[in-house]
Formats: sequence, C-alpha cells, structure tokens
Amino acid sequence: MVASLPTERRAGRPFDPPVGLAELRERRPLSRLGYPDGHEGWLVTGHALVREVLADRRFSARAELQHLPVPGMPEPRPAEPGMFGSMDPPEHTRYRRLLAGRFTVRRMRLLTERIEEATAERLAAMERQGPPVDLVGALAQPVPARLICELLGVPYGDRDRFQRHTLDLFRLGASPEEAAAAYTTVHEYVRGPVAAKRAAPTDDLLSDLLGSDLTDEELVNIGFLLLGAGLDTTANMLALGAFALLEHPGQAAALRDGDGDLADGAVEELLRYLSIIPFTVRTALEDVELHGERIRAGETVTVSIPAANRDPARFADPDLLDLTRAPGGHVAFGHGVHQCLGQQLARVELGVALPALFRRFPTLRLAAPAGRVPLRTDMIIYGVHRLPVAWGD
Repeated sequence: MVASLPTERRAGRPFDPPVGLAELRERRPLSRLGYPDGHEGWLVTGHALVREVLADRRFSARAELQHLPVPGMPEPRPAEPGMFGSMDPPEHTRYRRLLAGRFTVRRMRLLTERIEEATAERLAAMERQGPPVDLVGALAQPVPARLICELLGVPYGDRDRFQRHTLDLFRLGASPEEAAAAYTTVHEYVRGPVAAKRAAPTDDLLSDLLGSDLTDEELVNIGFLLLGAGLDTTANMLALGAFALLEHPGQAAALRDGDGDLADGAVEELLRYLSIIPFTVRTALEDVELHGERIRAGETVTVSIPAANRDPARFADPDLLDLTRAPGGHVAFGHGVHQCLGQQLARVELGVALPALFRRFPTLRLAAPAGRVPLRTDMIIYGVHRLPVAWGD
C-alpha cells in the first residue's frame, strides 16, 4: 500500500515528476493507494497500463463515483448538464459529438494567423516595456485567454472579471466557501453571453451551438468548462515550456532556428516532458482484472500522467528533453473517449508562441535564479506562478 499519492518534487528539479513515482513504476506499475478520505484504491504509473485503463469503458469518469487522491480538492458530486468531462457514454457521447467537429485539426489550424497576431502583439508589448518582465502575465496568460474568448464569443476585455476566479478553481486547499464562490462567479459570468447570443447570435462557438437541442443551462456549463480549461492549461504549458527551454539553451536554439516540422515535434516533446496535468481518476464499474490484480467494483484508480510519460519502456532516455524525439505516444492529453477536446488548439498556440518568443528575443534569459522561480505546487495544474525574464546585453 502506498500511503498517499507522491506530490513532492525534488529541489532544483522543477521539470521532473514528483519523487517516488519512478521507483513505483519500476517496482509495481499498479499499486494499492490510500486516499485522503480513507478509501483504498489503486495507482497506475506504467505507460501501457495508463492507456489500458483510460481506454476501458469499465472504468468510469463519473465524478460522483470518484475518490480524489490529494487533499484540498472540492468534494465530488454528480455532473451538471453539459459538464461532459465527468460523464460516461452515452451522455458524454452526445455532448462530445456536438463539439468535436468544432475542434478539428483543420479548424484549429485556420486559427493560426489569429494566434500569430495575438502573439506578435504581446511580444511587441514586452519589447516596449523592456526587461525584466513576467512572462506569465506578459505572454503565457494573454494569448490563450484571447483565443478562447474569441472562440466562445466572450469579450476579451472582461477577462479580469473571471480569470482570477478561474484560477481559484484549480487552487489546492481553497476552502469550500472559496471554491463555491469562484465556481458561482465564473458560472454566472458565462450566463450573460449565453443569454445575449440567444437574443442576437454572433460568429462564435456558443452561438453556433444555439442551433442544437442544448438548453441554456447546458450551454452555460459547456462555456464554463471550455473557458476554464482553455485559460489555465495552455497558459501553464507556455510558461513552464519557456522555463524548460531557458534551462536547456541548446534545445531553445534548435527551436529558434528550426522549421515548422521541428516546432510540431517540440510541442509534443514538451507536452510529454512536462506533463502539467498530474493525474486523472477513474472508478471501476465492475470487477476488472488488470496486471494480475483484481480491481473491485467501486474502487478508484488514479493514473499518473507524469509517470506514464517518463516510462523508459515507452520512451528512450525519458528524462532527457529532446525536441528531435519522434513525436507521439504521450498521454499528456489523456487517452480514450475523454482525450482532451481542445488539444489541437493547444498544439497550435504552443507551436506558434514558443518559437516566436525565442526568435523575437534570441538572448532571452531568466531574470532571477532558477531556484527562486515560484512553482505552482499549490495548484492542481502544475506550472509557474511567475517567470521573470530579460534579454539584451
């Protein structure tokens, strides 16, 4: 029995998975795990087993069945209409089909020019301000915020009204009152644009969905889900990815001087190497035989994304950041029917913003010791709170 999910990271190793995961993966890739509420479930750390669990319909994503592996997270409850990420088929399938066609590779690549414009605007603002700047506030947060706002038809100028509260939703240790207040604030904000588009549709995703059979409540919850996911995950990948490249200058130079194919591969490697989503959770709907063990109905299984993406059985030299590595195979976006809906948008944003950053500022460097960069160890989604950078002589 592992008493609790490993979460502590080794000092001076901000890009490595929490200490203990690699040893568990090598010794027992499927281990018993103790949960903060007293539940005894399982932890999966091997790449092949993670994919197997996430692809198996006998393991449920329903929130009300889950036991969460870290303290300080909101109490699980049944998913509200539209919150498809915490549903199983056929309910999940209905929502996924409505949305999947709006997040295809082709549609997301059509946004490339807009992402290039948004990135160029932020880089020009950085240059006008002059060093040092916080890359999180200057680039990592604004670019994905602008794109998700434009995609949903939410005014970008309103971002300060919901961005802070969206971050509160991912903060570990928030009181139930704080979490409820953040949820209500963002939820009620989205309700306004949905009502406005019902009266006068515009050219955006929410308006497009008005032609379906979705209720206003479902639309509000879908908007809430996409807004929260679109703001925080890509922002943290941009910031932490820049941090990793600054600490690997040879890789940064390769990205700066490489072509589009290298940029695409670099995105996949950074997603694998950094694995900012620490885990996802499933619950057995029936007894399941897995890796010689019987997982009983009702037992929760936590799958470790960072451990799976550093598995030497799948990736050669997995602890090495290598932007020329053959892309693919990682589970940073999950796997199976719940694989991240917005993954193509994230790929395009990262593939545009990171090369543009290092080309615009070829002398970019940290403006503080690496050990003093504040890490998001207090948040569900890993990253940095701030990343001070400078450039020039």
